[in-house]
Amino acid sequence: MGTRIALGLIYQGTRYHGFQRQLGVDTIQQAVETAVSSIADHPIRIACAGRTDSGVHATGQVIHFDTDAHRQDKAWVQGVNTLLPDDISVAWMRPVAETFDARHSATARRYQFILYNQPLRHALAYEFMAREYRPLREHAMQAAAQALVGEHDFSAFRAAHCQANSPWRCIEFIEITRRGDLVIVDIKANAFLHHMVRNIVGSLCDVGAGVQEVDWIDELLKQRNRQLAGKMAAPSGLYLCQVDYPMAFDIPKGTFPSQLLSQKSNG
Repeated sequence: MGTRIALGLIYQGTRYHGFQRQLGVDTIQQAVETAVSSIADHPIRIACAGRTDSGVHATGQVIHFDTDAHRQDKAWVQGVNTLLPDDISVAWMRPVAETFDARHSATARRYQFILYNQPLRHALAYEFMAREYRPLREHAMQAAAQALVGEHDFSAFRAAHCQANSPWRCIEFIEITRRGDLVIVDIKANAFLHHMVRNIVGSLCDVGAGVQEVDWIDELLKQRNRQLAGKMAAPSGLYLCQVDYPMAFDIPKGTFPSQLLSQKSNG
């Protein structure tokens, strides 16, 4: 009888063309499926909680797959890790019920976006955060962002080629804080549209830099026109850090990049 297994993934997305498998380019899915298939000794296809874009990172990605192989639990963690590239790792594993689906069982997703707020670039940090050279007023960004909390039509922050059936999403919270040179945007929602987080961050940066007023974000939301919003933020600052599931599935919570990166930027 087959077994369904869930794994938690951490990865640096810089050199990958996103999560989803594509012909002729390196992707997270391709690398993980190759490693897991080797341990299982048969072809494996995985499903993920969120198909992150090119250059986007994760500290709390969740995947699942089905296998007929019987292996010790450590084989799906240590064994797979020995076969993965250095910029991808397995953090945990769980045998799960057949009803578990990494994507469709998720009740919420949480992202952090890390902005390095300095006029000069940081040679050791450019792959792990996005730089905003303009001085940012994080308190103004926090005030503006509260207009986004709740259920809304997020067409103003939706990619033109987004394939979602509906632009309506529900943001549970969004918090903007500063740690030294870093401005951190922490956002949780039931689901996200394509490029939604990066588009929100880009517009919030215009508020933080004083180019737009605090109430501009609320106006954008109501106008539902992506062309009126700010420039999309770079993928290097974005992390999928946590996916929520019903407690019955016993899926571990994700981890957060902000504390480690604040040490890197100030060290």
